This record gives sequence, structure tokens and C-alpha cells, in this order.
Amino acid sequence: MSGRIEKVNELIKREISEIIAREIELPPDSLVTVVQVKTASDLTQTKIYLSVFPIAKAAAILKILRQRIGYLQGLLNRRLVMHPLPRIEFLIDTTEEEASQVEDIIKKNLPS
Repeated sequence: MSGRIEKVNELIKREISEIIAREIELPPDSLVTVVQVKTASDLTQTKIYLSVFPIAKAAAILKILRQRIGYLQGLLNRRLVMHPLPRIEFLIDTTEEEASQVEDIIKKNLPS
């Protein structure tokens, strides 16, 4: 990955994290963290991976963010000083959940 894309990813991660925390009303007792940002090399699209706790609220939070994506995109565009401005897409990061499932399988198959 180029140095420019890495810098863009970090900038978007910082800005969108702040925007979500300040501008979006999320369900009570939920925690949303931006864990990774992947921007296309041509800067046309950015995938923003979120970790949600508890995971049971992930679908509801993703729905809220996707409903407000135009608003969030506008706020992010005003903060970024770059061209082109990538279109954002939100996804749930399932890495931790998958790791937990693998751990459970290993524990079940270990001899007692």
C-alpha cells in the first residue's frame, strides 16, 4: 500500500471516529469503534470497518449509519482537504467474533 493511501486511511479513521461520536445518536449501552479503513488506490471509495459491542446491536447500528450516510459523507467531505473525495461505506468487522468461534471449537476438541 502506498504511503499516501496509508495517510488517507488514518485521516479518514480519525475524522469519521470523531464524527460518529459527536454527531450520531447510537443505541444506549453500545460502543462503536472504527477499527480499520481501506481506501481504494484511486481514492474513489473507502470501506470503514466497525467493531460494535455488544455484537447483538451491530445490525441496528449499521442501519443507523447507512441511513445517515449522506449526512456523514457531507461532514467528512468538509473536513478532508483532498481530491477526489472517496465515497464511504460502513461494514462490521467480524474478526473478533470469528476468533472467538475458533477458540470455542478448539476448546471443545481438546482432550480433557
